[in-house]
Amino acid sequence: MDRRTFLTTTVIGAMAAGVSSAATAAERYFPAKVDQSLFDAINRTKIPGKKSPLEMSHAPVISAPASVKAGEMFMVEVSVGEKIHDMGPAHWIEYIELAIGNEPLGRAEFQPRGFMKPKVTFAVTIPKDVASNGMITLAATQRCNLHGLWESTLNIAVL
Repeated sequence: MDRRTFLTTTVIGAMAAGVSSAATAAERYFPAKVDQSLFDAINRTKIPGKKSPLEMSHAPVISAPASVKAGEMFMVEVSVGEKIHDMGPAHWIEYIELAIGNEPLGRAEFQPRGFMKPKVTFAVTIPKDVASNGMITLAATQRCNLHGLWESTLNIAVL
């Protein structure tokens, strides 16, 4: 066997081994099959009183007072799921964002570690001019690496 044939065979063999080991590693570290349709749009709870298990573990839950005074600080807590979403190297929440309508208020980033729980508290103050009609809508979004982008909203009266 000449040198050129030897090198060509070696390179082709190494590439084939690399592709097969990458496929094996992907299956080992990401064993869950992903529903690609969850990444097509923003996911929301379809029937609030009858949530599916996926909705119960992925739709953001916003905890805030029903009414607030303009100019005074209040706390808004956002958690992922009614039972807080577990985090691990193969399935985790990437971030949680909070907004008033389309105006961003804050964002928390998470790492794929088992000791994290995706729950954040934001300190919010609503200026009087933002709530001209006496109502605001808080929108919380979160992104799961396997189940896409999820959003929940909550209306709050501003006095």
